[in-house]
Amino acid sequence: MGDASGNARRWVIGSAWPYIYAVPHLGNLIGSVLSADVFTRYLRLKGDDVIFVSGSDEHGTPIEVEALQLGIKPKELTDRMHEIVKRLFELWEISFDNYTRTESPVHKEFVKGFFMKLYNNGYIITREDEVPYCPKDKIYLPDRFIIGTCPYCGYPYARGDQCENCGRLLEPKLLINPRCAICGSKPTWVKTKHWYLDLTKLEGKVREYVEGNTALPENARQMSLGMLKEGLKPRAITRDNKWGIDAPFPGAEGKTIYVWFEAVLGYISATIEYHRNKNSEDEWKKFWLDENSRVVFFVGKDNIPFHVILLPAMLIASGDPYVMPYTTASTEYLLFEGKKFSKSQRIGIWIDEALALMPVDYWRFVLIYQRPEGRDTSFTWHQALEIINSVLNDVIGNFIHRVLTFIATRFNGVVPGGDLKDVDIRYRDEALAHFKNAEDHYEKIELRGALLETVEIARVGNKYLNERQPWELIKTNKDEAAAVITNALHMVKALSIALWPIIPRSMEELWAIAGFGNLRWSDAYEPPRPGTKVINVRPLFKKISYEEFKSMLKKLEEIRNEKDKGKYPWEQVWLPK
Repeated sequence: MGDASGNARRWVIGSAWPYIYAVPHLGNLIGSVLSADVFTRYLRLKGDDVIFVSGSDEHGTPIEVEALQLGIKPKELTDRMHEIVKRLFELWEISFDNYTRTESPVHKEFVKGFFMKLYNNGYIITREDEVPYCPKDKIYLPDRFIIGTCPYCGYPYARGDQCENCGRLLEPKLLINPRCAICGSKPTWVKTKHWYLDLTKLEGKVREYVEGNTALPENARQMSLGMLKEGLKPRAITRDNKWGIDAPFPGAEGKTIYVWFEAVLGYISATIEYHRNKNSEDEWKKFWLDENSRVVFFVGKDNIPFHVILLPAMLIASGDPYVMPYTTASTEYLLFEGKKFSKSQRIGIWIDEALALMPVDYWRFVLIYQRPEGRDTSFTWHQALEIINSVLNDVIGNFIHRVLTFIATRFNGVVPGGDLKDVDIRYRDEALAHFKNAEDHYEKIELRGALLETVEIARVGNKYLNERQPWELIKTNKDEAAAVITNALHMVKALSIALWPIIPRSMEELWAIAGFGNLRWSDAYEPPRPGTKVINVRPLFKKISYEEFKSMLKKLEEIRNEKDKGKYPWEQVWLPK
């Protein structure tokens, strides 16, 4: 499988680097990490050459503010939280090739070298700025150290670098009624020198990239074109805070690189680190310096400007032949029962808590089924249980179990084989048409669409069994019943392949039961081998009753009460014993 010539394609898949001052919630997960994992798994099934990277975003003001409020060093916070978040992603079956961190020596070295290239190429300029300073706390107030009202949408808690409500990039001077995020004091303004990326020089080439990129989702395209219409202005890339990567420019002692400008370079440094650890460092160039490679980022819509405007501008400014991002797969927001996630108000589910409530594949299935493609969507418990009970269990699980139990009980657990009639071929081809439709959706990174088409394979399979009734056929024509159930198992096989990127643990269990072995995407078109043994047949899924749901909510309350007792973020995490 691969490109039009049949060659394996080469991909870099990057999911937005999570800030790790706290555990991500379900909205964070579906917007980046889970979606990236599903697409990566699909590409691996196709036989493509893929590296899937991300890491803990440790620097910048969110971490520094949290550490300051807790009375600890930022690195103590990030050392502990990095390991916790990494472990949680493993429990969610996120299949990173390299999940690293911005404190990695490889990352720091790469970032400094990269920015010196931009400096030497004439894209870094200096300005003397008036910046906010808190006279009470005696600190500068960059980025999240300062909050105020957004001048564009009126959101009262906009940060100094971006409004999380409308997504617009900001500067502290633009905020209305600014105040210190630590103590609430009104800041004073002091003069200091800062280094800027001169985006004005890069606007033309960035515009060419955005306008010529037909793979961008509509929200990424419209937000980016809106920024370009307003015109790109020089953007400060240094900060006066201490926690970060030291700015490498002459005269910039005491300054750090703004976290967003260094974190997006992590996709490259993580690729370098991965290959360096495998003693094949130059291999990274095949992924980033070869025009035939494809780079895809998975982000929430608030991260669009950094991935579609700023990173491409930096790659251009470097003068090196970096491949430009193929697309940025940006979602809209996932809400919780119609409201924004809020830890303080206990609105939402966090990824540690979720693991205590339901099997991880149930969560993965529900989140992809509700992936916010094209518009904000709302997670509701009612819909989640409906998806699990009526779709995952009644449609998918029921079809799989009907087929496997029939082979186990009527054919002694051995796949029988047999000759197909026209009606059997028609149903098989209908199921495989849905499989092909799912592939088309996967290719366009329409993961929800891919799942909906995959569910149709099971619907066709159930309809096929109901029409052909092998339990009746076997009474008069065992050979025909054998052909029908083997054909149904073929549909199960195709179904399992299309589902594996989404619910890998359950599908690998199915592959073991049905004797499929490890499958590739193209195996969906090959019927099961007669003589294969079906073993240990058992239901893969089960319904969640209302009583079980009430018990889940009670358990969630108990977990949160226990977490609330912890002082530090790492004491406020649920992990399986």
